[in-house]
Amino acid sequence: MDLQEQPADWRPQDAAMSDRERAIFWRNRVLVLFDHVPLPSAFCEADGSIRVVNPAMATEWGTLPGRLTGRNALEFFHPRTSTQFDPIAEAVRLRRRSRIVIEVSWTSGSGAERQGALIVDVVSDLPDAPPNLLLMLRVLDQPTPPPAPDPDERPQVSAVEARILALTAGGSTTAQIATALGLTPDGVNYHFRTLSQRWGTTNRAALVARAYTTGILAPRTWPPAADHHGAQT
Repeated sequence: MDLQEQPADWRPQDAAMSDRERAIFWRNRVLVLFDHVPLPSAFCEADGSIRVVNPAMATEWGTLPGRLTGRNALEFFHPRTSTQFDPIAEAVRLRRRSRIVIEVSWTSGSGAERQGALIVDVVSDLPDAPPNLLLMLRVLDQPTPPPAPDPDERPQVSAVEARILALTAGGSTTAQIATALGLTPDGVNYHFRTLSQRWGTTNRAALVARAYTTGILAPRTWPPAADHHGAQT
């Protein structure tokens, strides 16, 4: 498509913009495009400190891009030998533009061990400018989903925990659960934290879903009630 056929508002009106405004516009546009690159990528200082990281890279660590800013990207990866990062340091020292490919492993945010190739481009705006690192990660494996729980191996919960789960499934608040069970709100929250840590969940909806899928809460029952075979007395 010819540039003149593009929508009229896709680019700035250069004649009406100052150099600073034009630079800000194109910088923001590049950052938006960077966010949409599916390849995990990061732009770093010469020592590996992250300046910008895209969502695909942050997903590998199970976090958000903003939480990685300032951290050293190279510390996340484990090369096959301790000397594989040496060519990066040498290229930075000599201010030599280079592309270095390193076989690495890392632990993802879910705890799975991953394998891939880390592509490191040593780049700079000008020949004499301090270099930066552009990192791109080519994942060579796919994460293995955790095995489905055996339906015969129902996680055990106490009678109080089962009642808390049933009341939560029915829409009761923390205060209402506390009143119904003769607990304090802090006591109810303690049980929620214990269940979350035991099952690796992050919210109450996930706790309720886990309770139904493992048979702790009786199916096709309203108001929700515990299946007595799944709770310890």
